[in-house]
Amino acid sequence: MDSFIYSLNATVPVFLLMILGNVLYRRGMLDRHFSDVADRLVFKVCLPCMLFMNLSGTDIRKNFDVAYLGFCFGVTLASILGIWGLARIFLRDRSMVGAFVQGSYRSSAAILGIAFIENIYGSSEMAPLMMLGSVPLYNIFAVVVLTLENDRTRGQAPGKKIRRACIGVLKNPIIISIFLGLLASYFRLELPGMLGRAAENLGAITSPLALVSIGVSFQGRHALAKLGQTGVAAFMKLVGFAAIFLPLAVWLGFRDQKLIAIIIMLASPCTPTAYIMAKNMGGDWSLASSIVVVTTLLSSVTLTGWIFLARCLGLVF
Repeated sequence: MDSFIYSLNATVPVFLLMILGNVLYRRGMLDRHFSDVADRLVFKVCLPCMLFMNLSGTDIRKNFDVAYLGFCFGVTLASILGIWGLARIFLRDRSMVGAFVQGSYRSSAAILGIAFIENIYGSSEMAPLMMLGSVPLYNIFAVVVLTLENDRTRGQAPGKKIRRACIGVLKNPIIISIFLGLLASYFRLELPGMLGRAAENLGAITSPLALVSIGVSFQGRHALAKLGQTGVAAFMKLVGFAAIFLPLAVWLGFRDQKLIAIIIMLASPCTPTAYIMAKNMGGDWSLASSIVVVTTLLSSVTLTGWIFLARCLGLVF
């Protein structure tokens, strides 16, 4: 029961912010121009600050575990390539592929991972290592998939597409911030007091601003038209990948904090960043926002269910 209440406390406020954004839009207090500006601010400034501060504030050297890091990296890579391959086969509308793929694999690991583990264990030593194995891949492949499966690049030569994707990865502010955060963590560097505080404040508004923007731009009619794709992506995000890879994690001996972090990686709701990136890179942002809304709404039940199952089996304490 405690896990269920905690999951509700973690997910319901997120959903309420989306509703608030939609209500403010219908009341005329916010408009689509606000949403466009907010999305660019989150993508280029706020989210990079949040990721840099989260990663630079962890002690990667102390908690480094090659086997665990390799598992998180391998599972994330397999999930991305697997769902991308299936999407290319079964999705008739190729313009949906980018948003569908990242919506199916991309978790709120950076936001929910630390919060959940700290709530259960009082510390979050394994969350940064899980993030190191998954979050860079989330963002690199989001850029690659959204670039290659983009209407703007449709018909271009494969070589030109690949060059554009590589340039997109190198120039992406989220990926740059992750790289700088890892360097800062490894060499134990800190931003000067006032600069660090400013970066923390910018990072703190990332999720609220992104969620309100989703509510402003959410289009119910378009979402209903893509209900099938949204449902499949939500199932894979919340249930499918966890059902496939959690037994492997248990077989390999991961327990307690490590297993909880893997559950967050595999079964937490799709991050609002997926919507932000889809909108900024020419993807199907309507489908992306629909996936974020649905996975957030359902995750209080599914994520709690995975944690409850792990506790019942004596795998986490």
